[in-house]
Amino acid sequence: MKALTKDEVASYLALKLKDWTFKKDAIERDFKFKTFVEAFSFMTAIALEVEKMDHHPDWSNSYNKVSIALSTHTANGITQKDFDLAEKIGSTYKKYAQ
Repeated sequence: MKALTKDEVASYLALKLKDWTFKKDAIERDFKFKTFVEAFSFMTAIALEVEKMDHHPDWSNSYNKVSIALSTHTANGITQKDFDLAEKIGSTYKKYAQ
């Protein structure tokens, strides 16, 4: 899978993934929850999706916050696979952010 250009990434983010930012060679987003349990449950739900896709994020958790960075390491940049995963993550977050 071929990495997208910076312009292609910026355009896609502006149109479909407005909450994500493009930094270096990854798209990133921070998520905030009411509790640690909600944050961890969100990560667990995502873990099941990423395993199915065989596309694993770089992420971290600190109490009620989860930070996620997506890139396709084999392509050395952002690919459609990252956008697809970002959309799944966003729809999963909507279930937890109430």
